[in-house]
Amino acid sequence: MNNKATQRTDRKRKSKRIELNEQWEKINPDAAGIDIGAREHYVCVPARRHQPSVRRFGTTTPELEQLAQWLLECGIKTVAMEATGVYWMAAFQILERRGFQVLLVNPRQVKNVSGRKSDVLDCQWIQKLHTFGLLAGSFRPADPYCVARSYARLRDDLVARRSTQVQLMQKALHQMNVQLSHVLSDISGQSGMAIIAAILAGQRNPVALAALANQRVRSSKERIVQALVGDYRDEHLFGLQTAYDLYMAYQAKIDQCDERLVAELAKLPDKVDRKSKPLPPADKKKQIDQELRAGLYLKLGVDITAIEGVGARAGLAMLTEVGPDLKAFATEKHFCSWLGLCPDNRISGGKVLRTRTRRVVNRLADALRIAATTLERSQSALGAFYRRMKAKLGAAEAITAAAHKLARLVYRLIKHGEAYVREGLEQYEKKNHQRKLKAVLKMAESLGLKVLEPQPLACSVS
Repeated sequence: MNNKATQRTDRKRKSKRIELNEQWEKINPDAAGIDIGAREHYVCVPARRHQPSVRRFGTTTPELEQLAQWLLECGIKTVAMEATGVYWMAAFQILERRGFQVLLVNPRQVKNVSGRKSDVLDCQWIQKLHTFGLLAGSFRPADPYCVARSYARLRDDLVARRSTQVQLMQKALHQMNVQLSHVLSDISGQSGMAIIAAILAGQRNPVALAALANQRVRSSKERIVQALVGDYRDEHLFGLQTAYDLYMAYQAKIDQCDERLVAELAKLPDKVDRKSKPLPPADKKKQIDQELRAGLYLKLGVDITAIEGVGARAGLAMLTEVGPDLKAFATEKHFCSWLGLCPDNRISGGKVLRTRTRRVVNRLADALRIAATTLERSQSALGAFYRRMKAKLGAAEAITAAAHKLARLVYRLIKHGEAYVREGLEQYEKKNHQRKLKAVLKMAESLGLKVLEPQPLACSVS
């Protein structure tokens, strides 16, 4: 057979739909698959359970209840669906409340093979893959932690929108040539908001406005007075008023969200008794809300804020995004892979094509990256590691590497329930010196050289 005929045969084979052999072992015989949509869901059950095996349901709550009842009548125990926007949430929660084991699957795993594309074929494909155990569910914490997570995510969104209003206020001030941002580090602080409120109230005297600045402001009064002499036009004042009102409205909603979040966190079960296992003393060099630190200790069972760089933001993200139960992650490697902090090695033909980390949207990973940036001046082993990685790989890669190490430490603390033991800078430098010496001896041995009585040098700690 010539090459052209072989190519035509290969194309025909690739165009055919891949069918799974029915003789394979069925891992989930009572499985169903759902193709999620905005207006309708297509559900597939095993062919022997109902004819036809595919039914269409709407997305309203009564129709979702009918979907759950039909699955119960068909003897279904587990359901797989792909994560499509936010449309899966209602179906997921209703089916979970009705006692089904629900798998939320990454769309990449259930991507259909080449051929015709329809909702009916998609739900059949999902059901078949799930029957033979070829799908892995995405991680989702227990429902109480999901409630707290929703409030935490909403708070982040409100803070981001509030920040937009700060930029709009600064823009309006610049349009009026009021250079408030040049004399204050933050116009949304106490001094900045007092001055803006006075401007909106009709005050134009720069001396009176400058008197509202706090005494701790580093800029001199004369410089502040000069910066507050502006061209107060009505259209720009209206823009400033609009941004200021929205800023205050978002601030009020953030305060309400904080109250709801605190109430939901209080409902979470405690993992440790502070009487039998008291909270260790706090590090005097780390500035953190002690009440929040104590709350995280109760809910997680360990003091993860004892780790250098890990503060309230990372601790709260760990509690709301994951929780204290790490059974879904077999090892710390699985945990770091879920966070997208470990190298994603792509190997073909024995050659490494790429080692970059995967693009993952994860609030905990972002919090750990922010925590890693605080290690640059830390006189600890983690600080020395960050500085070494920065000199070797660059700032961006060093942040990811340090966040990866922080994630492994957090996993070990929560998984094993042990207290964090801080490693000093001198001890880390000594280990690093030993690693370098071992590498030099190994290189000398590979070159046929022999080192006579190597003497370890005294390492200097900067």
